[in-house]
Amino acid sequence: MNLRLKRTPGIYVVGFMASGKSTIGRHLAHRLGWSFFDTDDEIVAAEKCAIADIFASRGEAEFRRIEAEILRQHVRWIERGRPAVLALGGGAFTIEANRALVADNGISLWLDCPFARVQQRLTRPDEAPVRPLARDPETFAKLFETRRAHYALADLRIPIDTDDVERTVEQILLHPALR
Repeated sequence: MNLRLKRTPGIYVVGFMASGKSTIGRHLAHRLGWSFFDTDDEIVAAEKCAIADIFASRGEAEFRRIEAEILRQHVRWIERGRPAVLALGGGAFTIEANRALVADNGISLWLDCPFARVQQRLTRPDEAPVRPLARDPETFAKLFETRRAHYALADLRIPIDTDDVERTVEQILLHPALR
């Protein structure tokens, strides 16, 4: 296994919204026998309100501050020997301080999901209401392209070419960097 991962056993799953971070992260953690946490779920639980409500009432900057604190809290737990897979919110990895924290404390894993697949997933009937940053299609497409440059800084890139979660998890586990 990768020496950095042995030192601080954390895998940080990054990527655009609807790329599969939570689903794949949860399955990956199960296969590794590690804990799984979703920073968006952690924010909702801590703030006792929906992310869309935080954006609407307090703004994106306050949301990012809360998100960074949740990330720091989990990194501290990982540093103390609590192995975990964390699914980061779509914008978390765009913040340089968050990237540096992750880089020093495990391995970042980018789920590179094509925009067409993201759009398809966000329009499913079982999907939650429209996400705050996805309301304007043109702005949403630009955001996707802008964030790709940040995600490309991750340690590992896993192309998402299927909705088969187990196949994707297997691809991750077979990656040479995790051996």
